[in-house]
Amino acid sequence: MSVLLLRLAGPLQSWGSSSRFARRGTEIAPTKSGVIGMLAAARGVRRSEPLTDLLGLEFGVRLDQPGQILRDFQTARSLDGRQSAPLTYRFYLSDAAFLGAVGGDRELLDGLAEALARPRFPLYLGRRSCPPVGPISLGVHDEALDDALRDWPWIAAEWHRRRASREVLLEVIRDARPGEPVTETVPDEPVSFDPAHRQHTWRSVLRQHVPVTNDLAERAGVAEHDPLSLLGG
Repeated sequence: MSVLLLRLAGPLQSWGSSSRFARRGTEIAPTKSGVIGMLAAARGVRRSEPLTDLLGLEFGVRLDQPGQILRDFQTARSLDGRQSAPLTYRFYLSDAAFLGAVGGDRELLDGLAEALARPRFPLYLGRRSCPPVGPISLGVHDEALDDALRDWPWIAAEWHRRRASREVLLEVIRDARPGEPVTETVPDEPVSFDPAHRQHTWRSVLRQHVPVTNDLAERAGVAEHDPLSLLGG
């Protein structure tokens, strides 16, 4: 098994799995459907085209810097001012950073890493108004997805790491495998992005925490049992 690691960071992100009508929410972490859509865009796959080999990829994400929920609202009026569109609420993650991991065949992942370096279509973090900051691909590695999410260095911003303790516990959300306890199920397994008949199925996920060393910790004397410090807050 090989894994493609992704740095998903930017001023704003928005990863919705159940947005409806005038309320456009966001999950607390990147969704599998959103990341698969980004990889498809990098390859130049149009929404009406099949996702083919992308459907079999395993996905996990580590919440390195959870960020803050930001609410925005938008409306529109006709040029003559007589008609107005309904007020819509849109939610974003502000100043967040995540370590994404996509597991699969090495040849497929190498191609995806190359596509991310030279994308055919613009890439964004959930919504078109949320461009990423810096390169997304962190390369393809020959290791298990779990090991990569546990061992990769903390990618939170420097100012965030300086406020945390020497060791933090970071939440990991990944695909649940057969026989594992399922934490929850979410409508986040993509089948088709075709606007005429967009399809998602239910995805079983597992939530856990992994310890990560923080080399920039300033508070050398923080107690190991302090729950706030362990969560990197």
